[in-house]
Amino acid sequence: MGHLKASTRERLILALDVESVEEAEGLVDLLGDYVGAFKVGSQLYTAHGPKVVEVIQGKGGRVFLDLKFHDIPSTVAAAAAEAVKLGVFMFNLHASGGLEMMRKAIEAAKKAAGRAKREKPLVVAVTVLTSLDEVALGEELGVGRPLRDHVIHLAKMAHGAGLDGVVASPQEIEDIRAACGQEFLIVTPGVRPEWATLGDQKRVMTPGEAIAAGADYIVVGRPILQAPDPVEAARRILKEMAL
Repeated sequence: MGHLKASTRERLILALDVESVEEAEGLVDLLGDYVGAFKVGSQLYTAHGPKVVEVIQGKGGRVFLDLKFHDIPSTVAAAAAEAVKLGVFMFNLHASGGLEMMRKAIEAAKKAAGRAKREKPLVVAVTVLTSLDEVALGEELGVGRPLRDHVIHLAKMAHGAGLDGVVASPQEIEDIRAACGQEFLIVTPGVRPEWATLGDQKRVMTPGEAIAAGADYIVVGRPILQAPDPVEAARRILKEMAL
């Protein structure tokens, strides 16, 4: 694990991959005592915008804004400043947007946080989506280097740009830690308990394996959202993380 001195609960992020504000609100009420933050992604934010972030925060929930900004540097810098204004605790962008884009984003986030007199959110870069595998990266995207090498390259670039960390598959955690040091945050999707199905994830580990490998935060969605008893599912995941 990196520099994070957090409880097990604070390290578990629930992906709110639902359609309505009401569903999101219900999950925050139900699971607020069992997860440390709620991830708002493209589906929920496109449907409801900043309102859903405000609703979650109004109930005391921290928000990871998962919009994966990827555009020209000035546009991403402006989006980063808006994310700070929203008061989210973490947001992300694509490392493949390049060094200048990442530098401008972190610079804009720091300035916006200073103006608002609030703590800067954690800013993390997506390396390679966990739905992609070696074949897709090479044959579809035309990346010549092996997947693991490409992830490390992007992580080192994000580290050099001054970002707080990366979003990466659990399978790359140890390599990123070795390349970028103990202080660099690693947020890990592609986490599936042994009792859950893989869905469309390709590069996965169990919650316990991801934490043992050095993840600072893990992101879980369907294994909790689709469980007959979401609270019991969250409890089981926390237990796995704590072993």
